[in-house]
Amino acid sequence: MRSDTFTEPDGSRYDTHVERIHYSEDSEGGSVPAVRDEILWKRHLRRDLARVPFFRGRLLPRADGGTIEGVMCDTELPRSGAGGRKTMGRFLIGAHVSSAKGYEAMGREALSLGANTLAFFTRNPRGGRAKELDADDVAAFRALAEAHEFGPIVAHAPYTLNACAAKEHLRTFAREVLKDDLARLAQTPGNLYNFHPGSHVGQGAERGIKLIAAALDEVLEEDQQTTVLLETMAGKGTEVGRTFEELAAIIARVGLGDRLGVCLDTCHVWDAGYDIAGDLDGVLKEFDAVIGIDRLRAIHLNDSLNERGAHKDRHARIGEGCIGLDALVRVIRHPALQGLPFILETPNDHAGYAREIALLRAAWEEARG
Repeated sequence: MRSDTFTEPDGSRYDTHVERIHYSEDSEGGSVPAVRDEILWKRHLRRDLARVPFFRGRLLPRADGGTIEGVMCDTELPRSGAGGRKTMGRFLIGAHVSSAKGYEAMGREALSLGANTLAFFTRNPRGGRAKELDADDVAAFRALAEAHEFGPIVAHAPYTLNACAAKEHLRTFAREVLKDDLARLAQTPGNLYNFHPGSHVGQGAERGIKLIAAALDEVLEEDQQTTVLLETMAGKGTEVGRTFEELAAIIARVGLGDRLGVCLDTCHVWDAGYDIAGDLDGVLKEFDAVIGIDRLRAIHLNDSLNERGAHKDRHARIGEGCIGLDALVRVIRHPALQGLPFILETPNDHAGYAREIALLRAAWEEARG
């Protein structure tokens, strides 16, 4: 596999990932070896979220004047820019780890689980002040993550953050936390920051959407290198984000919408009514039609204790809930989701997470042959 760059006739520049294919061709003298180059996927070298098609049988002009034959893939793969780069050909799997002892300790805990990504709360999940950053600790983590080829890590805002609360002081707190967290995450650029959109507490979903978008407009910056992720929600109580349409409406209202993505929680979307067990392709096609698959930057991989559409949000261990192991394996193997970080939020201890990571990695590798 190699990377290359080519230009379209209109001047658009693309990254390409090219594989040299060795095969045999029939000739009068029998079978002879042959070699061809195939593009497996490509993306714009731009920071916006343009979706890029795949092509078969088309000679694509390369920057050096040569050509490469494109190859069609059944499912378009999303392009990722800063704060959500895709890592093709590797299975990125991790779990929530404690941030109490700092970044390097988080990285080492992830490694002990067999993980190559991780998630962590930026502060106590029930709120409170964040721990002061130690520059040496951050540097040690970045070196460790590079040495072990970590994928993007996923920071998680506290649960108490409610950007669409009815009370102004609660909305102010949410904006302050968002802004502070994004400033701190600038120390580990190119990663992801996930938050629950909020609950409108009787104001109505439309009012909630407007307030969430207004908060994001206040905290997002043009030069930030962290992608902010809106999480899909189960629809418990007055949660905003229970449908793809609600998330799309938030994104559409935000000025710097190219700094936003989505984290899909398998338990949440199942509890919200999306049939990821029986019709995963259909759910992802709907996501693409409403939001755009290029917005999908991370997966919270959880089973659910509830039947589909229960709107309750109760996570189960992998294979011990109503979604089931087979369905969740189909999620990690789906071509449109390759290269995304999968984060476990199952009710587990350290040993339980290690077992689930080993189980899922084996299932993913089995499909690779």
